[in-house]
Amino acid sequence: MTVRAAFPLGVVAACLAVAALACISIAYGSTVIPMPQVLTALARAAGIVQTDPAGVVDRIIVDLRLPRAILAIAVGAGLGVIGLLLQTVTRNDLADPFLFGLSAGAAAGAVIVITRLGDRLGVLTLPIAAFVGGMCATGIVLMLIRRAQGFGPERLILAGLAVSFLFTALTNYLVFSGDQRAAHSVLFWTMGGLGLASWQNIGIGITGAAVATGYAMARHRHLDALLGGEQTAESLGISVRRLRRETFLAASFATALLVSITGVIGFIGLMIPHVARTLVGPLHKRLTILCALLGAALLLGSDLIARTLLPPQELPVGIVTSSIGAAFVVIVILQKGRAA
Repeated sequence: MTVRAAFPLGVVAACLAVAALACISIAYGSTVIPMPQVLTALARAAGIVQTDPAGVVDRIIVDLRLPRAILAIAVGAGLGVIGLLLQTVTRNDLADPFLFGLSAGAAAGAVIVITRLGDRLGVLTLPIAAFVGGMCATGIVLMLIRRAQGFGPERLILAGLAVSFLFTALTNYLVFSGDQRAAHSVLFWTMGGLGLASWQNIGIGITGAAVATGYAMARHRHLDALLGGEQTAESLGISVRRLRRETFLAASFATALLVSITGVIGFIGLMIPHVARTLVGPLHKRLTILCALLGAALLLGSDLIARTLLPPQELPVGIVTSSIGAAFVVIVILQKGRAA
């Protein structure tokens, strides 16, 4: 089957998977709600069905689980596309938001709030602090690259690693020297979770996904040209240095928004572009759409596992995605070893 024929089938299958996983995610949790009751509550919330609400059950579905599912879709989609962008501009198959210090900076900002400042700005204190931390990390990476007088992929990766180690060390120091009673909250947040999802803040996650996806779609031709090498892109009138800078800034901004709500969720940005390329090839218009859908499905499924594996406790979703990611990397290494 050709890529052109496989793409619509892949999109339809991914959309069905996202819809099914979203419904299952809403139905299952510490309390299992029958699927017909879930669908009826969603229809009532949408105004499709005019019946009296089922009280507490409807509130659980509409106010707790539905925004969580929507946030999982947005964050998974955003991380998948961000991983694609970073892998393209760095020409590094292992690139993802965590390689460049973006998530480490956001984690440090959140830990400062948890261990030192408290909720001085209300429920948005933690997301704001995490966003500021992520953008600070971005600023330091850009400053290092400017001082190095170059914006090549090697310098970008090295600067990102240095900033990641710096903010990780700061986070560990804050945890060790701060209020030990907050250690559990810090641990859960730095491993990622969707427990903060609410109708008040899911707009932040949706905005992050929209920034990443919108940028990738707007620049898909330039990103395609970069696949042929820097000289090819320059011969087509594309400033590779400017493209890398713009892409890194867009990815940084989107990552800071996403991480500010969910904490550090690893490996989605690394895995999803690899899987999507095997299905639709390297060109970015189709690839962006599929990365968004597959990322959403992966995070929905991972969050479902995290909430149901050890009831009534909830695992950080980063544990699940990291486990899947480790297995994925091992499989890729073994496949390349056989091919060689």
